[in-house]
Amino acid sequence: MLQSLPQRGLPLAAALLVCLALACAPMPQAGTDAAETMDVIETPDGILRLHVIANSDSEADQAVKLLVRDAILARMEPGGSAAEAEAFVRTHGAELLAAAEDVLRDNGFSYGAQLMLGAYDFPDRTYGGTLYPAGTYRALRVVLGDGAGQNWWCVLFPPLCIVTGEAQALPAADELTFRSSLLDWLRGLGVFA
Repeated sequence: MLQSLPQRGLPLAAALLVCLALACAPMPQAGTDAAETMDVIETPDGILRLHVIANSDSEADQAVKLLVRDAILARMEPGGSAAEAEAFVRTHGAELLAAAEDVLRDNGFSYGAQLMLGAYDFPDRTYGGTLYPAGTYRALRVVLGDGAGQNWWCVLFPPLCIVTGEAQALPAADELTFRSSLLDWLRGLGVFA
């Protein structure tokens, strides 16, 4: 039967066998390696989070939520402990609230903001290779308007609020090159031109 295959048929058959072997090969379970190397916070003590909740899920409300976040973070002073960060919030709460409301007003929103410092429940979250498990954490909660929209949160202390800054344009499609080692190998066999 091999003799009856056309000249290009043998490389095609070999390529199909390789694809079948790759498809059947055992794959590592997702997350197993990451979980083994990730640091896990054992207790929420010594942590202060920032939690900003948008008025709604509208595009405008979600965008202003991030502007409020930026205004709050710009006014926070790094402290040496979560207690110092909380003390800063207590001392400067009126200024932080004014900053949030200034952002809302400057962007044409008629609703206000509320700042609350307390203990709130949070889901699992990973920051820089450290897992903060679901649980109750101390947090500065900023509620915009009705507070019925998607939220954003980070860790104020230790300072792990990672803000990507301005939206950056993606490179043009002609600037990107995608390659597949498998396709390169198959092309080398003459399967693909």
